[in-house]
Amino acid sequence: MSRRSLLRALGAGAGAAALAGCGVPAAYVAPRDRSAPDRSERDHRLAFANWPLYIDTDEKHPERRPTLDDFEKSTGISVKYTEEINDNDEFFGKISPALMNHQRTGRDIIVVSDWMASRYVRLGWVQEMDRAAQPHVARELDPLLRGASFDPGRLHTVPWQSGITGIAYNRKKLGREIRHTSDLWAGDLRGKVTLLAGMDEAFALLMLGNGADVTRWTADDFHRMTDQLRTLVRKRHIRRFTGNDYIKDLSSGDVLACQAYSGDIIQLQADNPDIEFVVPQEGAELWAESLMIPNLAAHKRNAERLIDYYYRPEVAARLAAAVNYVCPVPAAREVLASSKEKELAELAENPLVFPTEDMRKRLSTARDMSAKERPAFTKEWNEIVGL
Repeated sequence: MSRRSLLRALGAGAGAAALAGCGVPAAYVAPRDRSAPDRSERDHRLAFANWPLYIDTDEKHPERRPTLDDFEKSTGISVKYTEEINDNDEFFGKISPALMNHQRTGRDIIVVSDWMASRYVRLGWVQEMDRAAQPHVARELDPLLRGASFDPGRLHTVPWQSGITGIAYNRKKLGREIRHTSDLWAGDLRGKVTLLAGMDEAFALLMLGNGADVTRWTADDFHRMTDQLRTLVRKRHIRRFTGNDYIKDLSSGDVLACQAYSGDIIQLQADNPDIEFVVPQEGAELWAESLMIPNLAAHKRNAERLIDYYYRPEVAARLAAAVNYVCPVPAAREVLASSKEKELAELAENPLVFPTEDMRKRLSTARDMSAKERPAFTKEWNEIVGL
């Protein structure tokens, strides 16, 4: 079971609705009001909130997390690690009351998807990090992930792991290759295709398939894509819109091709080598889920040290080997390649963990959907997918 097999956020979300629906104005926090006296020097601990199944564990002792254990031993900083984030919107709703009322969240590090991270940054709910204290982040972060439109310079966010939303298919059962998004609409795939139900997860790949530049997509690009989907739904070409249950459909053969996450497909390929993952010729979306330090965090310096620790190539390599997502530290590839363990050395050659140069040329990150755009686009999307 992958971490992405858990609930994923759909549309605008409960947290945003709570702020907008009851007449409460968005509580922007100015930079001068985001920090609190840092206790790091005298209080050697920090609280880290993450998603389940998103860190390395000891096979014999699953409760142990080797990279965290090593950090604690080398720094003397105790880490309270909680797997409490199951859904972007649910977690936003959980901590937003504290953040909008200028109160502590009780967490020094949180991890959310970048489309949700943009909301925190826009509201001024997370602190700018001291990059001078994070030399490994400054040096090792993948150039493809540096240019987040919602956070220029990545001053408030640092990718924890990354991934690709592309196309997965059963090459043996389909009997041909898929190289373009438009290949999904071929007649022999009628009723055998699924797409992701989450708007934020799905729209970029579909727009790219229509030739849009998703780094600066327009309302016309969005409506062109939704018009196309309406036609496909009406013709019953799309079997259904899914969460991560596409994994079961693809494995069973009920579905021959689908929109999919790279991290999931690595696991499927271990059991079924006929499953292929492709970045279409028109491109696919490179996304990230990022570390942030909430306002008034009591241990900001300790948090910055932990974040920088995970950008050491040898540590990033250990994490990549455990979770199998796209590693945000390209230098980790050489660490794995030099391993005497065959499986680790092979992982260095896996393009779903370290994309090839050709693949990287076709990856892009969609511009953030603005707060003004989101309600109407979400309504239109949900009407199509039946939410």
